[in-house]
Amino acid sequence: MATVTPSVKQQARKLLDELPEDVTRDEIVYELAVRRSIELGLADVSAGRVTEINEVRRQFRRAE
Repeated sequence: MATVTPSVKQQARKLLDELPEDVTRDEIVYELAVRRSIELGLADVSAGRVTEINEVRRQFRRAE
């Protein structure tokens, strides 16, 4: 069974429905930015564009 991915517009509407009535524009923009960052991070993980934490630590130790 194929799953249908909601459009960006549908996702934005869902987000707005989940936020309180007194939400500010800044809070809406922040929520959109955070969700987009998470999406991009997950896409990086799926594509293998990640570095293990131990490798990052080794690189920082060598740079000192």
